[in-house]
Amino acid sequence: MDLSNLKPAEGSVKRQGKRVGRGQGSGKGGTATRGHKGAKSRSGYSKKLGFEGGQMPLQRRVPKFGFTNINRKEYQGVNLDTLQALVDNKKIKDTVDFDTLVSLGLAGKNEMVKILGRGELKSKLNVSAHKFTATAKAAIEAAGGAVVEL
Repeated sequence: MDLSNLKPAEGSVKRQGKRVGRGQGSGKGGTATRGHKGAKSRSGYSKKLGFEGGQMPLQRRVPKFGFTNINRKEYQGVNLDTLQALVDNKKIKDTVDFDTLVSLGLAGKNEMVKILGRGELKSKLNVSAHKFTATAKAAIEAAGGAVVEL
């Protein structure tokens, strides 16, 4: 091997695209593949989001419907069977609070948590969360645990 037969490794060098707008001698000068006139040929052109070439855009064709309540509170749901699985895997012992749920990845630190009643709870847990469904509250208390609303 010497300097005359050096090559880059297979697949390491990509072919560059055609250089347009670099003078008439290149064969790609003049309009630089943009065609003649019109908005698309000009510098600074950018198509509006959702633009459909002058056709009435989808977001204007579809009627408005309903309304959004600005005071709505979103809760991150955690079911009883999830809590029971965490107890079985020895991730939690006897208390479940908001910080525990965040550290286990079941809720974000800025979210509110609601305990839901799917599944059954066999172990005694002290659960603290923002909201509880009636079935979840009953199941936790039936298992000998305590419910604390934040």
